[in-house]
Amino acid sequence: MLGLLDAAADDELEAVVRVAAAVAGVPHATLNLIDADRQCQLTAVGFEGGDSPRTESMCALHFRDGAVVHVPDARLDPRFARSAWVDGRLGRVRLYASVPLVTADGHALGSLCVFDTTPGGLSADQLARLADLGGVLMALFERRRRERVAAEVAAQLEERTELAEAVLGTIDVAVVAAGPDGRLTLFNRAAQEWHGADADPSAAPAEHAGRYALFEADGTTPLVLERVPLHRALVDGVVTGAEMVICADGTAPRSVVASGRAMARADGSPLGAVVAMADVTEARARTRTLQELHGELAERGRELERSNEELARFAAVASHDLRAPMTVVDGYLELLEDELVGGEARAPQRAWVAAARRSVRRMLGLTSSLLDDAAAGAAAREPEAVDVGELAREAVSDLATDVVVEVGVLPHLVCDPVAVRQLLQNLVGNALHHGGRAAEGAHPRVRVGAELVEGGWVLSVADDGPGVPPQDRDRVFEAFTRLPQPSDPATGERRSGHGLGLATCRRIVDRHGGRIWMDENPGGGATVRFTLAPPGARPAPA
Repeated sequence: MLGLLDAAADDELEAVVRVAAAVAGVPHATLNLIDADRQCQLTAVGFEGGDSPRTESMCALHFRDGAVVHVPDARLDPRFARSAWVDGRLGRVRLYASVPLVTADGHALGSLCVFDTTPGGLSADQLARLADLGGVLMALFERRRRERVAAEVAAQLEERTELAEAVLGTIDVAVVAAGPDGRLTLFNRAAQEWHGADADPSAAPAEHAGRYALFEADGTTPLVLERVPLHRALVDGVVTGAEMVICADGTAPRSVVASGRAMARADGSPLGAVVAMADVTEARARTRTLQELHGELAERGRELERSNEELARFAAVASHDLRAPMTVVDGYLELLEDELVGGEARAPQRAWVAAARRSVRRMLGLTSSLLDDAAAGAAAREPEAVDVGELAREAVSDLATDVVVEVGVLPHLVCDPVAVRQLLQNLVGNALHHGGRAAEGAHPRVRVGAELVEGGWVLSVADDGPGVPPQDRDRVFEAFTRLPQPSDPATGERRSGHGLGLATCRRIVDRHGGRIWMDENPGGGATVRFTLAPPGARPAPA
């Protein structure tokens, strides 16, 4: 606890022991420290002190009692008569006096001992002065303890200070501190580099923004005192996420975000404030770049939208203008076909006309598909609540087919009714076109249905045709994609579309914020499923 054993006695301890011998008027005195096993004579007068077993110590018999012991002749005292220090083995002590050394908390350390080799006696005043000297020894011991503790604390503080300085010098965060008066007391390495200078305690707080080139986040507006983060922490107690720009001479502007708080001593008195600053220059540059890119993308998106609208108008006008002459051509070919009726000699000419009419009808179908696709890309109409089942029945009616089309129970949805009707008509028409059982003498069947799942309605159009291979089920929704088709049982010609019907369907679904996909029909054929998700379509009351 006190660190006294095995430590050399200093001059003050030796002086006290000498004074003790003089006070007692004896030639011998010693400062004994006693532990569990031994007696250590830290310093001695009149003989060469040393260590001895505790069992041989005279002072060990009573030093815990806390009372001064005075024995005129140790040979006559039963406690000491057989001691090695009395019977000649270690010494021939006769006059013996001992002052116990006990700490304030009752911990016994040893004794201040005086003795002579002849019998004698000490007065009460001498014993009292010896007791005073024991108190002096305890005071010296306590001072030594405090000095040792202070040295340990100082060493720890020095170590911590070195560690703190090493940390502050290593981190890439600028740390700035000020005293209660707002004057700077600390710049760590990063702060010195960012500001291009060290902390100047002589600068008044009002000078900080100008001296260290502090600006608002825009990099051009100088900071006023009330906006300086360190001042805000000192006045308000805390500052969080304060952004500013440091424009030190010879360096590029640096954007930083500062946070800090006021500091107080243990008694509550103000100690100052500290602020830590993180460099966000690259992050802000990335943000500005992203904002610029976003603006460019938005402008390009608007240009693309305008371009798409112009292309849609062009396709609509071109398709419309093509239909009129093609219809005239088809009419004249029909008249010519009527003129060529009868006779084997005219069979080749009739075949030529029929082939021409088929080409014209394909051209008319293509222009119709282009018109539908242009309409799907036109500006969306205002959504409204409609009965999708009624739209499906209208679409089937417009197709004028004798094929069985089953329309199940379909929901009411908020959508663009014209676009959704076109969507259903295209899907049903596609299913009719690819139906597969007519070749077996039975009409193909098409089913339109809906299923309520988590997240909304999934609508479907299923056929019993040959189906679509899995590897082609995504590709069929791309414009001008045409897969190999079986022959028409009536004409023997291969069925073929224009590759725009399902692409138009996907454009309509995309415009409604939904998705469209194709599955295999368990009963044979293919099933096209689609959703009409918000914001284009929302569930509505039936």
